Amino acid sequence: MAAHKGYFGEFGGQFLPEILHATITGLEQVFETAKHDPGFWKEYETLMQNYSCRPTPLTFAENLTKYFNGAQIWVKREDLNHTGSHKLNNVMGQGLLVKRMKKTRVIAETGAGQHGVATATMAAKFGFECTIYMGEVDVLRQRPNVFWMERLGATVVPVKTGSRILKDAINEALRDWVGNMDTTHYVLGTACGAHPFPEMVTWFQSIVGIETKKQILEATGKLPDRVYACVGGGSNAMGIFSGFLKDTAVECVGIEAGGRGIATGEHATRLASPDASIGVSQGYKTFFLQDDDGQMKETHSVAAGLDYVGVSPILSHLKETGRVRFESATDAEVITALSLAVKKEGLIPALESSHAFAGAFREVSQMAPEQIIIINQSGRGDKDIFTIADALHDPKWRDYIKDKAGEYNAS
Repeated sequence: MAAHKGYFGEFGGQFLPEILHATITGLEQVFETAKHDPGFWKEYETLMQNYSCRPTPLTFAENLTKYFNGAQIWVKREDLNHTGSHKLNNVMGQGLLVKRMKKTRVIAETGAGQHGVATATMAAKFGFECTIYMGEVDVLRQRPNVFWMERLGATVVPVKTGSRILKDAINEALRDWVGNMDTTHYVLGTACGAHPFPEMVTWFQSIVGIETKKQILEATGKLPDRVYACVGGGSNAMGIFSGFLKDTAVECVGIEAGGRGIATGEHATRLASPDASIGVSQGYKTFFLQDDDGQMKETHSVAAGLDYVGVSPILSHLKETGRVRFESATDAEVITALSLAVKKEGLIPALESSHAFAGAFREVSQMAPEQIIIINQSGRGDKDIFTIADALHDPKWRDYIKDKAGEYNAS
């Protein structure tokens, strides 16, 4: 995919400490060998079919289609993938590479926790030791996922430096990797970081787009007019977009975290606002939310998985070439979209995925009934129950939490 080693236009690259050179070169070689081995992809597909319930369905959202009275709405159901999101696609693929490299330990960063759960699941499946780095803020708001990571045998390390969110977890994971590279593989969770991670993560996630294209053609006999995906680092977006990038009649739309509004500065919008600029950090070159001195700004999103300060270099290139359009959705729009998907269709998207729903809902009524859109439901909302209940000011949930707290205090 990259025109020059690790680059997509001017974005990407491999900016890492010299000490990691041998490790990253070894990873490149193993990945390149696997990529050109048809047997490896077949092994990967078989593993995902037998272990992770692939292919996931493409669901026609009949009630939402009638409600908006515009284009037909279809939903790619990555929430039905094992562990509840698209994250396991990439993680299991990297697990197969770890086996080829004969390493015994994996580490990962996580924000929303879905990547952490997926990595811990993969480690349990393959018998690897596992350590997960997670910002202290995210540990608090994603406690259910932390619980399952620990039950799966992973060590979860709360990161208390910086803003205590995803970018800080990545920094700690990189430090660990430098100190343990002989035995340890860093399972980067999104299509960011130094080469070959953006290309490698996209390759494994492309299974989503391959399935979706086949499914929509079988169901409707034609390609969609638009495909929507939320954009944090970019793995789920690159996954589904990969199936359609060569089909220029299909518009790909990425929805970033508008937070409390672009004007407030409390957001995580890198490609759909003028607040980001090109820089180099965490091993690669892309758009970052940074000040004039190159210091990374604090970000905000109701969705823990979308508050990353950077974005995939591949998506930065696709923005520059005009192949992907980027928009944003505010926290308030996201909660409204999630509530609508739940009540009208019985779907419970994660807060991250709800950004894609919000972006699609904003535009679908302006389209014609014969047109088709696909929304990538990249994850399910179970993990977000605390945040969602709080945002909806649900009194019964608050009473439940108070009662539980009382029970623990009494014991």
